[in-house]
Parts: sequence; structure tokens; C-alpha cells
Amino acid sequence: MPLQDHREHLRLCRLCGNCRQAGTTYRAICPAGERFGFDAYYSRGRAIIAQKLLDGRLDWAMPVADVVYRCTMCGGCVEQCPVEYRDHILEIFLALRAECLDRSLISSAVKRFLETLYAYGNPWKAPREHRGDWATGTAVTRYTPADEFLYYVGCVGSYDPRGMQVARSLGEVLLAAGVSFGILGSEEGCDGNEARLLGEAGLFEYLATENIQTFQRLGVRRVVTLSPHSYHVMRHEYPRLGAGVEAIHYTQLLRDALAAGRLNPVRGFRRRVTYHDPCFLGRHAGEYDAARAVLQSIPGLDLVEMPRNRANAFCCGGGAGNFYVGALDGTERSPGRIRIREARETGAEVVAVACPSCMTMLEDAVKAEGLEERIAVKDVAEIVSESTGA
Repeated sequence: MPLQDHREHLRLCRLCGNCRQAGTTYRAICPAGERFGFDAYYSRGRAIIAQKLLDGRLDWAMPVADVVYRCTMCGGCVEQCPVEYRDHILEIFLALRAECLDRSLISSAVKRFLETLYAYGNPWKAPREHRGDWATGTAVTRYTPADEFLYYVGCVGSYDPRGMQVARSLGEVLLAAGVSFGILGSEEGCDGNEARLLGEAGLFEYLATENIQTFQRLGVRRVVTLSPHSYHVMRHEYPRLGAGVEAIHYTQLLRDALAAGRLNPVRGFRRRVTYHDPCFLGRHAGEYDAARAVLQSIPGLDLVEMPRNRANAFCCGGGAGNFYVGALDGTERSPGRIRIREARETGAEVVAVACPSCMTMLEDAVKAEGLEERIAVKDVAEIVSESTGA
């Protein structure tokens, strides 16, 4: 929907400022606002910008695009909005980005990311035939119609060195749980979610359609994803393009496997752990309990919560392409560094994540904070693997 079609929706915004913070005792919930500190970078500020653009009181220019593209689409502002405007906030931000893209008002980093994704099918410029290299040496096999699940790994799990470790851990845990699954390897394509959230709807549909056609050709019925971003887009966006698959996130599958006794965490994990809610699993999908249920089932694991958790959790700063373009990095006010300081205050030795993008963002933040000897970042799948000996 183009921005001009949101004119009436924008009138619903009261400019009350609730979108700036979670409750009355916590800091700003908006990662862009927290990073830069100016009102323009908060949801309310972007609403004002959109209204002025539509009314002709502000010109489309690079400074406008700079503000628009700092948003991680985390949904924190949506959670805090007290009126029906909340139902349209992210749609309006997407419309702003699409307009910026049409007007060639994008940064060199965004332009480079989108061009690379179009040319190579991934942001790493890596050959597609290497997409399944993470599974080398494991018993993980190619998907066949006899498998119950397709394990969709995604770009980060396929090419990022740390993401590949997580993808491998999850693959081995799924094998240990007796899950019937396979992977696509070189036939897997990018899910397109970040292209969509950067305003490039055409590229998203191109990438998504390619995956959907592969799913249909192979008779895929159920998909388990490593990334919450893939889970979100396959659950909410792929159906309108004709996908007829059920998408679940891996934490939901592990929760059920542990509850059914198909995984036995006999080794335990005797450390204090705090869990970071991924935005696209939590606020976007409403799934807060699966990962916690998995962690709580592991003997010896002491789960503690950060003050900002669940719907009020603070974003790592990597959503909507920021993982690749680094729009919120660079200072101690970067969202990932703020989040790691919050984790440290709980006394946790480990920050558990359930998203490969969050993994990299928070590990980088640990290094920037100089806390490598005091706190580790581990994916939930890695913790399960260690506790079960998978």
C-alpha cells in the first residue's frame, strides 16, 4: 500500500509518546531512538515525518531516508501504542521505505546489500552450491517427500561462520530427537525477508516465489526454520504468494521433543542463563514460551530474566537489514551493547538466543564491551546439544 493511502491511518496517531518507552521505569524501547536520542528516530517522529511528506511540508531527501532506514521493524512501538494506530505502524514504515527506494533515496550500504542479494541470492556473494556446507560430516540428508519436515536454514545459517555452527548444532539435535527431516542444500534460496523490510517488494517476491516453487515441486508440507525472520515471513507473507506449507520455529519443535522424552538432557547445563527474546519470534509471532520451556527443562540451568523481556524486550539492533548494513552500530549506545549490559546486570554467565542474527549482533557487542571472559552468547540449540551430548 503506497504512503498516500495511509493518510487517514496517520491521523490516528495521538503523538502521545508511549512508543518511546516500555512502561514508566524502563529506558526507551525503540533501538533507533535509544541509539541517536532525537525524537525523529522514534516511531512518533517517523509518523510526523510521514504526515509532513504527505502534506507537502517536507521534501523527500536523503536526511529523511536516513531516519526511515534506521528502524529495525522490531515492533516495540507497536506493543506500546495505546490506540488503533498500532495496527498500521509497520505498514507505514514499509511504505516510507518503498517510496525512498523508488526515489533512489537509499544509502550506499542498502543499495549494495540489495544488489548483492539480487545478483548472488545471498548477502555474502557466496556460490549457491556451498549453501549446505555446514552439514558436511553430519548425518543430515537432502529433503525427500517422505520427510515430515524441511529444515530451512537461511542465509545466516548457511554462510556466516558462527551461524553455520548453530545450524549444525540444530541439525544434530534434530537427528538425536529422531525428527524426520531433510535440507535443500544448494536448492535453498534466500527467504527474502530483509529485502521486503527494506522496501524492495519486487525482489522479495522474486526470492519467495523461487522458494515456494521448490517447496511445491518437492511436496514440502511442513518447514522448521532456524531463524525467526524466516519463520515470520513464511508464516505471514508466503501464503499470499501461494505457499501451502506450515512453518514452525525450531524452539517449538525442541520443546515438544523434550516434553515427549525424545531428547534426554542428562548432562545438564550448570550455568546461570538469561534469554534474549528475538523480535520476530516474540512480538511479531507472539512466541515467548517455547525457548523458555526448553531452557527450563535442562537440569542445572538457572534461568534469570532481564528487566526488559517478552513483549517489552529490547531489540539487538539487527532487524530489517540492519544486521547487514550496520545502521545502528558504532557507539556504546548501540542496541546490542545496551542489551549485553542488561544481561550482565542479571549475573548471567550465558545469554541464550534463538536467532542467528541476534547471535552475531550480541557476540559483537560482548567483544565491544570487553566482556569475553565474563559472558558468552549461545543459541538455544547449542545449549540443548551440549546438555544432551547430541
